[in-house]
Amino acid sequence: MLLQAKNLIITVEARTLLEIDALEIFEGDRIGLVGKNGTGKTTLLHTLAGKLTPEHGIVTHYGTVDLLPQLKAADGYKSGGEITQNYIQRAFSNQSSILLADEPTTHLDTNHIEWVENTLKHWQGAYVIVSHDRAFLDATCTKIWEIDQGKLNEYKGNYQQFKAQKEQVLRQHQQEYEKYQTKKQQLERALTLKSEKAERATKKPKNTSASEAKITGAKPYFAKKQKKLQQTAKAIETRLEKLEKAEKPFEETPIKMDLPNQEKLAGKVLIRVENLNGKVGNQLLWKQANFLIKGGNKLAIIGANGSGKTTLIRKILYGEEGVHLSSACKIAYFKQDLSILDPNRSILENAQDGSIHHETLIRTVLARLHFYRDQVHKKVAVLSGGERVKVTLAKLFLSNCNTLILDEPTNFLDLEAMEALEKLLTEYEGTVIFVSHDRRFVEKIATKLVTIEEQQVTYFDGNYQQFKNREQTPVKDDHDEQLLIIETKITDVLSRLSIEPSEALEKEFQQLLKEKQRLAKKH
Repeated sequence: MLLQAKNLIITVEARTLLEIDALEIFEGDRIGLVGKNGTGKTTLLHTLAGKLTPEHGIVTHYGTVDLLPQLKAADGYKSGGEITQNYIQRAFSNQSSILLADEPTTHLDTNHIEWVENTLKHWQGAYVIVSHDRAFLDATCTKIWEIDQGKLNEYKGNYQQFKAQKEQVLRQHQQEYEKYQTKKQQLERALTLKSEKAERATKKPKNTSASEAKITGAKPYFAKKQKKLQQTAKAIETRLEKLEKAEKPFEETPIKMDLPNQEKLAGKVLIRVENLNGKVGNQLLWKQANFLIKGGNKLAIIGANGSGKTTLIRKILYGEEGVHLSSACKIAYFKQDLSILDPNRSILENAQDGSIHHETLIRTVLARLHFYRDQVHKKVAVLSGGERVKVTLAKLFLSNCNTLILDEPTNFLDLEAMEALEKLLTEYEGTVIFVSHDRRFVEKIATKLVTIEEQQVTYFDGNYQQFKNREQTPVKDDHDEQLLIIETKITDVLSRLSIEPSEALEKEFQQLLKEKQRLAKKH
């Protein structure tokens, strides 16, 4: 055992955030920590690291702990990706017993995320990772801790297996509800029949003669019969009252939208990119780009940080020379500054502004993004960053458009919100062009891909899985593996140099750098 926590109560501003009876971390544990935004994931990591003191309970360490924080110190000379990578290399070189990593893949592109995954495979200690990247959690975790309603629940397996277990619980809930409904309806029918019979029992049957009634004494006979039926009805009523209730599971309302010019655009060329120049100032991001986007396509633009993905979507958006937009194309654009929201108006008012859809559909879309009932009347000013992203996406989704252009739409969204957005975009019948480093998000939505690599823009007619499975040359795979080994060795030597500098280590470091440069040139 490397860490043990007992009877934890964690509070924030007099509000109880988490209550955990017991929590343990063992050697070799690969744990993913998930939960909605604001449930206390970051606070829990800081408490386990000893940076925060719980309101109640104790945390005992049986080894060293290294915390990789979510908010890294800014460096004016380095990109967000470079800062994150430096933090990760430093944490890996420390080789602590436990690594607590809060969003370690923030600002990293796909290649660097895969580098982190491969490095974690060689991690000697245990780790707990907070991440909104499901593919990353699947690749790195064998256990999931979920924070839900102030409690910590543990599941065996990676994120996909955790989701399967949750879905199984949901199916059981559905079956229990259906069973309850069937039994309830049977008892209600039986109660109605008995009550009706009891009502009829007070009346003398039509075929009973006066002489028969005189002999048998009709009144006492029918009164007795009625009493018996009423007793039976009462017994059924009691069974109905005692019937264990099962709440109906939440069902999403299907969304059907009327999009402008949708019938005309389906399968027709919507955007034609011909010999589009990729130069920005004196910098050449890519050579001439050529591809088509048809109505209803879901196109992902992928590539390394700085390759020109955002530049490409902006050139499409502003219809620069080389971009030909159909006159029927109506675009809504999502960017990270969230400037289209009015903070002094409510969620509903912001979503309604500029929308051609009726309130029922608007509320349905907001509910799909987990803004229910009276929550839609909250002012945007009081919302968290993730909630504002959801309102912005809802507003664009409901606007008078048939083409969505989304630049990193999943930033600041928790896993639940991300999966809700996926469903919305999958059901959306319009065209979607988006940039994302989230591989699972790309995998779920994209039907076509544009890649920017080595200053080349390439169109791929297929989904992400087909793109990943396309023919790869073994030499390239071997080259990447060699480069990864060299980078891992450099990290190790650097950590030893910082502790005990020596001439031999410096020589080894210089040799490794030369080898890395040689491999980079070969690539």
